[in-house]
Amino acid sequence: MVMKNYSQQELATQPIGYWSGEAYRRVVGSLRAELAVEGLTQPHWWTLNHVAGSPGKWDRAALTQRLTPFDDLDTDFAAVFDDLTARGWMTQDAATLTLTDAGQAGLVRARERNAKAHARMHEGISTDEYVAALNVLRRMIDNLGGSSDLP
Repeated sequence: MVMKNYSQQELATQPIGYWSGEAYRRVVGSLRAELAVEGLTQPHWWTLNHVAGSPGKWDRAALTQRLTPFDDLDTDFAAVFDDLTARGWMTQDAATLTLTDAGQAGLVRARERNAKAHARMHEGISTDEYVAALNVLRRMIDNLGGSSDLP
């Protein structure tokens, strides 16, 4: 698809809320569609990444508290944890969540799917452009009283 060019003057008048919202819907929709092929939701993905990234750190309450700020689906995280356990992807011993070999394999497959989605999103965008876009959004968030820190 060829992107139409507009003048700087035309683009400067565009509402950032519309464009950031549309980008969010497209980006998250693409990631969610890739995860759905594995029977996963975005909260499943977050859980797998956190448990794999910090072995022995997370119990259900702490992980729920960590993930809730990123959730726009009103997720029942207990159900997500139960689902991953029922699949045999995660275990819980002494309250600590741990990925099984099957969970590690599922995480690898999900990462590969997400990498494909990210590659599509980044086509024609240099690293410098991507970083500049993120910094503009971070500045807007900071200007409006939000946290511009990395998640």
